[in-house]
Amino acid sequence: MAKPRIYATSFASVYPLYVAKAERKGRTKAEVDEVICWLTGYSSDELAAQLQKEVDFETFIAEAPRPNPDRALVKGVVCGVRVEEIEEPTMREIRYLDKLVDELARGKAMAKILRTA
Repeated sequence: MAKPRIYATSFASVYPLYVAKAERKGRTKAEVDEVICWLTGYSSDELAAQLQKEVDFETFIAEAPRPNPDRALVKGVVCGVRVEEIEEPTMREIRYLDKLVDELARGKAMAKILRTA
C-alpha cells in the first residue's frame, strides 16, 4: 500500500497554512507554535530548525523528541474521520496536529487545547 502524499509534503510548506488559519480567527503564530511543541516535544528552537530543514511530515513526526503522552486525549473528527480511530500511527499524529490547530482556530481556550483543564 502506498503512503499518503501528505507524508512526502514538507512540514514547512503546511506550517504557514496552520498559522494563517489561526490568525484569521484572531489567534497567533506563537499559539500555533505552542500547540505544535506541546504535541511533539520540540522546543521552539528545534521547531525552527525542522522548518529550516524543510523536512517532510513523516520525518517531522518520526523525529519528534518527546511526543506528549496526553496527545491520546485528542478526540474528534478531522476530514470526516475520527482521530482516535486512525490506526496508522504517522497519520494519527498528523491528524492530532490538524485537530489541535482546528480547536485553536475555533477559539477554544489554550488550557483545553493542551488538555490541562
